[in-house]
Amino acid sequence: QVQLVESGGGLVQAGGSLRLSCAASGSISSIIDINVMGWYRQAPGKQRELVSAITRGGSTNYRYSVKGRFTISRDNAKNTVYLQMNSLKPEDTAVYYCHASQDYRGLDYWGQGTQVTVSS
Repeated sequence: QVQLVESGGGLVQAGGSLRLSCAASGSISSIIDINVMGWYRQAPGKQRELVSAITRGGSTNYRYSVKGRFTISRDNAKNTVYLQMNSLKPEDTAVYYCHASQDYRGLDYWGQGTQVTVSS
């Protein structure tokens, strides 16, 4: 089992910045099995969507609307993934969820979600 604990959400004005963190905990074998970690978001009335993801090796991908504004990073020693969000827009308002997937076990894990609200 893996637990994901997020932090860093909040209320910010348009153009501002926030940094989300997500720390994974669990047995050593479960943590080692995690390859991809990432962030999804879900706005009211909309489907959950992938924002960005990063592999253990550091390969990243971003949805088009956040490219150049958001940066994902990962500290494998701390089992933590970060999402630096700059130039925030009201349309970035959503609950942001941390996600982790295991290669060998094939299991997926979700954090509890953290609210990000961007005011215009």
